[in-house]
Amino acid sequence: MQNNNTSATVQAERRRFLKGLASASAAAGLAAAAGTAMASSEPVETPVMDDQVQGYRESDHIRAYYASCR
Repeated sequence: MQNNNTSATVQAERRRFLKGLASASAAAGLAAAAGTAMASSEPVETPVMDDQVQGYRESDHIRAYYASCR
């Protein structure tokens, strides 16, 4: 049978280990998030679209869909 003092020491060490594990996981998550933020901060060129392609166009198949919904 263990005495109460040894059991308390083991529990304290276990708590300290789990706190360190949680801290390491949080630090790794922050480092990963910072890495993706740095990678996405570069400017991205947007494709230039023609005036014909922009906006909503009601084509034959869209009219057929609207008719089927009525």
